[in-house]
Amino acid sequence: MFTPSLISVVDDDGSVRAAINNLLKSRGYIVHTFASAEEFLRSPHLNDTSCVIADVQMSAMSGLDLLTHMRAEGCDAPFIFITAFPDDRVRARALSAGAICFLAKPFAGQHLIRCLHTALDKPRGGANA
Repeated sequence: MFTPSLISVVDDDGSVRAAINNLLKSRGYIVHTFASAEEFLRSPHLNDTSCVIADVQMSAMSGLDLLTHMRAEGCDAPFIFITAFPDDRVRARALSAGAICFLAKPFAGQHLIRCLHTALDKPRGGANA
């Protein structure tokens, strides 16, 4: 039996959260949206998340800080970063920290779906990955 993946979208822009939510739900994913990294970290769905789609630049905790925090806590959920301010140094840091994709806003929906498929197909875990 197919169990849809839970995707967590973390972005301080409500219109971006809504657009990604609509796109992913139309593809059969379960989606939870969060206005901040802190809100996501308080979520009861944190450990059930199959993939995190996060904005790089958010006010209190950046997307990169969120990724670092989650890895330190042992969470290996794949990350896709989105940003309105693409920067090669930030992109390199995100990818070296383990991000699957780094997309500049605005991006085409099919590019996000392609990244999501890559993230969900990637083996997770320590020694068996």
